[in-house]
Amino acid sequence: MSVQPLSFAAADDADELARAETYGLLARLYLEPPDATLLQQFAVAVTQAAEPGAFLEPTWQALVSALRGTTPQAAAEEFDALFQGVGKPEVFLFGSYYLTGFLNEKPLAQLRSDLAELGLARDDATGVTEDHVAYGFEVMRWLIAGDDPMVCNLERQRRFFRSHLQPWVERLCETLQAHPRARVWSALADYTRAFMQVETQGFDMIE
Repeated sequence: MSVQPLSFAAADDADELARAETYGLLARLYLEPPDATLLQQFAVAVTQAAEPGAFLEPTWQALVSALRGTTPQAAAEEFDALFQGVGKPEVFLFGSYYLTGFLNEKPLAQLRSDLAELGLARDDATGVTEDHVAYGFEVMRWLIAGDDPMVCNLERQRRFFRSHLQPWVERLCETLQAHPRARVWSALADYTRAFMQVETQGFDMIE
């Protein structure tokens, strides 16, 4: 996955930095299974929110627990069973599929047009199209953390989220949570859906 180099938000902008890091983590876990290094980071991850009873805390705790309870091999096997497979995967990770029922349809063309306006392009070596959920999350991370305020600003974030993530990501999450083979990615889907709801509410407040 290729986007322009990232320049993260200032250290004193904790909320924005946390949003960017969350999008980055989601992109990482939907693109490939966690390796030993990432699982070790989760072994010591903080599970309590800064404020008790925070909306994301229960789903975050469940995700941390699921990652602590797996291994690189088990996670890779689950990832392959869900998203790879021979022929048609068990679960699609592409926006066009959830919006039209087919891959490589009009939503992908519109997404490519909007990405071109942002100066972004896909790295052909990744092997996935731009409507892959990990790509969308990585774009959001860049829009939050990038250092060009003419492009990386709240209005651009809102427009991209509304157009290219909000219409379908929760359906992906529902599909994952209903799949009998999903364990780590069921927990990830639950956290993703909760995070999407927080983002949706936040963008609603600026309209």
